[in-house]
Amino acid sequence: MMKVVIVAILALATTLVSAYDPSPLQDFCVAINNTDSAVFVNGKFCKDPTLVTANDFFFSGLNIPENIAANKVESNVTLVNVDKLPGLNTLGVSLARLDFAPYGLNPPHTHPHSTELLVVIEGQTNAVAFAGLSSQNPRVITIANAVFGSNPPINLDVLAKAFLLDKNVVEYLQKQF
Repeated sequence: MMKVVIVAILALATTLVSAYDPSPLQDFCVAINNTDSAVFVNGKFCKDPTLVTANDFFFSGLNIPENIAANKVESNVTLVNVDKLPGLNTLGVSLARLDFAPYGLNPPHTHPHSTELLVVIEGQTNAVAFAGLSSQNPRVITIANAVFGSNPPINLDVLAKAFLLDKNVVEYLQKQF
């Protein structure tokens, strides 16, 4: 009898922690900004499927390096998400091109809605990388901006203690953002 109770409790517990994304209701839903459309899926209105064209699934420009000299971190990210490529709506993916100058970097960051797969391709001088992201709108939180550029600012004492820094260093870092 005790074994049956334990199995029942475990079965109930596993059903409570089961989570998944719902299956799409249709094969595709090309995003449009027209609010007259009757179907609203994944935060976007859907284009009438009879009006969808190949251009809804095309983005031009990933073959063009961006100007990275003017950027403080000497890199640039060209994100292609559902806002730039409407055919990505409901597909759960987006992509990016990253251009790096020598010693350039992509600052530490996180994508709260996505996992990122990054492939770096070496160049003679500059480097390029391509990223695949598991969300149509992955969003990004750059750690330094969130910590030192927050508004209202995080207390100096807290940051100094958390990062083992002098308060003057923390003040200097906050002024950079």
